Amino acid sequence: MTTRLPLAALFAAILCGTASAQMARTEPQDGPGKETASKQVPLSRGEIQLSFAPVVKRAAPSVVNVYASHVDKRSNARASAMDEFMRRFFGEPESGRGPRGDRAQKSLGSGVLVDGSGLVITNAHVIDNMNEVRVALSDRREFEASIVLRDSRTDLAVIRIKQPPAGLAPMPFGDADKLEVGDFVMAIGNPFGVGQTVTQGIVSALARTQVGSADYQYFIQTDAAINPGNSGGALVNLQGQLVGINTAIYSQSGGSHGIGFAIPVSMVKAVVTAAKDGQTVVRRPWLGARIQNVTPDIADSMGLDHPTGVLVASLQAKSPAEESGLKRGDLILTIDGQVVDDPEAFGYRFALKGTSGQTKLGILRGTTRQSVMVKLITAPETRPRDSLKVRARSPFLGASFVNTSPAVAEDLQVDFPTEGVAVEAVDEGSIAARAGLQKGDIVVAVNGLPIATTKDLDRVTRTTPGAWEVVINRGGEVMTSIFSG
Repeated sequence: MTTRLPLAALFAAILCGTASAQMARTEPQDGPGKETASKQVPLSRGEIQLSFAPVVKRAAPSVVNVYASHVDKRSNARASAMDEFMRRFFGEPESGRGPRGDRAQKSLGSGVLVDGSGLVITNAHVIDNMNEVRVALSDRREFEASIVLRDSRTDLAVIRIKQPPAGLAPMPFGDADKLEVGDFVMAIGNPFGVGQTVTQGIVSALARTQVGSADYQYFIQTDAAINPGNSGGALVNLQGQLVGINTAIYSQSGGSHGIGFAIPVSMVKAVVTAAKDGQTVVRRPWLGARIQNVTPDIADSMGLDHPTGVLVASLQAKSPAEESGLKRGDLILTIDGQVVDDPEAFGYRFALKGTSGQTKLGILRGTTRQSVMVKLITAPETRPRDSLKVRARSPFLGASFVNTSPAVAEDLQVDFPTEGVAVEAVDEGSIAARAGLQKGDIVVAVNGLPIATTKDLDRVTRTTPGAWEVVINRGGEVMTSIFSG
């Protein structure tokens, strides 16, 4: 007859390392071979007092509060007049301004100490557009911090305490790949600014890819309560190790509905390593191939029992993918032995490989399984970007453009085009924005003239035609629009 640990004893074994766990009685249920653990009251004071407190004591000192602000300097006279106007007509309190009448935008989030030198990992959106950052430790001491690196594609950022005190307690990294659905985890952060708060739950799902808060979609889902202010805080396993950075929630009310998402620690380590190496941007490997999802029909046609992997749709000339021997129609199943089920999982796994050495892709070509070695390099900038900010009145006024190259395509997350110039940014409310231009659009031609470089576009925008015929490539779809002059 087999036996099972009662829940209390299981917690004792996990949290306290107890070697003498009380075994539960089992009774047969509905026939031979079917038995279950019987319920019973705690048998000792130790079982009654079981708690997550030992884990919290190890992890909590590593979690900090992050206060960020963007202050616009204003003159005293102008600020005083504006204050009076806002109070009279809109009831705005004076507390929205600094002592000199400076207007401030503020952001509140959490962060995790990852190095004794004062490095803190947080979410990029916590410090987005901010120019002043402060960090409050768990003992309420506050310090000024500087921004070391922001990586909007992962929604991660690294900040550094300017004058770090002695005795900082960085949190050790865990292994997110060892997490399983059902594992206990804790979320530690500063929700709603109430102060450091710990919530407990389980891993609800792994490899979530439809969250939409970053380019690299591969999140840990948990039902541990995560609320506004928890962003950048720690998701911790029962060894007190960091397994994720809490970044988003699914909510219709703004509060926790038990569906929270964390960026796996594997990606966190890559961003922290880049910051420690003195980088201001995170460099990732370039494959040079367009991949697509495997539908049930494609899986059936390839003899697969279920959709898995990613299909190579096209290859760029002289790219690592082409030079490795990959071919159009190959099905990529694994990266260094780790299964990839969709383009998001492939992008996440490939991005973690760094930009030196090689990685092994397991592929299916026809009915034959084989492997290819892909060189890990950054996307090349095959020609200067020659950035252009259009200032002449035209449909492009308020947009910035760069010459295309594999590096630009990687930065903008678009397929590398053979011609045209890329829209790098569009000012909000500008003529270009009202014309419908978007970041990542490729301008191919204007008024029948091919646009190969930003110099071509600059010359065209200095003319004053009666109308503008603009041809753009957006995600592979070529569109033509007509605008008045």
